[in-house]
Amino acid sequence: MTDTLVGKLLVAMPGIGDPRFAHTVIMMCSHDQEHAMGVVINRPKEELTLSEVLEHLGMKPGHQLAQRIVFDGGPVRPDRGYVLHSEDFDAGEATQDVAPGIRLTATRDVLEAMAGDDAPADFLLALGCAGWGAGQLENELRHNAWMIVDPDKAIVFDEEHEAKWDRAIHALGFDLAQLSGGNGGRA
Repeated sequence: MTDTLVGKLLVAMPGIGDPRFAHTVIMMCSHDQEHAMGVVINRPKEELTLSEVLEHLGMKPGHQLAQRIVFDGGPVRPDRGYVLHSEDFDAGEATQDVAPGIRLTATRDVLEAMAGDDAPADFLLALGCAGWGAGQLENELRHNAWMIVDPDKAIVFDEEHEAKWDRAIHALGFDLAQLSGGNGGRA
């Protein structure tokens, strides 16, 4: 398979039909013939802070992280943390390049760095991920459930979470009023 979606943003169409993904933006981290995996980047878990997660893991976070938001990364493995971050952090084989300027680390190393003084300049912690089996995502794309958008660090890491979906659609050159549940496409 040469047509991978790794590093792209999946943007839910207005008529996606699954309330778990309504108005979501997903950073795609893995995609091959057998499976696909991404992290939802615009669904804050309002009831949970990064400080609380780190304390639960026995780490003492610095004051700058006290109220940092944690994201609902998707319905798969909601007990596991996935950190999307800038290129200034690397945990060797545990860190994967996802897109220019964006990496993924899902090990304790990045959480310890975030609790200490070595946090990446940009990062977001998501609990859970979105996952698809063989051919499932391709089928959803054929049924116009998603639009595919080139990655944008500003969309991934900025703190205007409610605006990420709108901004990703605007990156394609669409006005929200032009969209319906029947449209979809690739950037």
